[in-house]
Amino acid sequence: MNKSITIDAHGLPFVKLNREIKRAIAEGVTHISLLNVNGQRYIGDGLRGKLRITINGIPGNDLAAFMNGPEIVVYGNAQDCIANTMKKGRIIIHGNVGDLLGYAMRGGEVFVKGNVGYRAGIHMKACDKQIPVIVVGGTAADFFGEYMAGGIIILLGLNRQHNEPIAGDYTG
Repeated sequence: MNKSITIDAHGLPFVKLNREIKRAIAEGVTHISLLNVNGQRYIGDGLRGKLRITINGIPGNDLAAFMNGPEIVVYGNAQDCIANTMKKGRIIIHGNVGDLLGYAMRGGEVFVKGNVGYRAGIHMKACDKQIPVIVVGGTAADFFGEYMAGGIIILLGLNRQHNEPIAGDYTG
């Protein structure tokens, strides 16, 4: 049986919010809906298994770092270093993302509707027969895919302004 919970993150410091998330998981919750997220860091870090987190708002740095299995859906933008060293799972962001998306990602999938900042996909590498995948609907700043040693990174360049480049300088 799927057990759900909604947590209002308004005014919660990141430590308390993450403690609430881990408590809910320990109680058997498999779907967590977060409301009013406003920059709280480390959401989903190190989580494993079958779990879905829905975020309404803007999660802070290191969303889903070291994650191994869950799915996170963000209805809004996301800050820096999303999916840092992620091993498995899926992240869907219905907005833009800051810098360092997918840093050292080793598996899993990240889908971004909008644009990404600097160094998206840096140091991505396939690990244990897993292939990390990043798909970006918009554009990317400089150093897109820098130092990649494996994985798939796709930049679609949709909805860009006339004459706007799809990617910044120094890609790959």
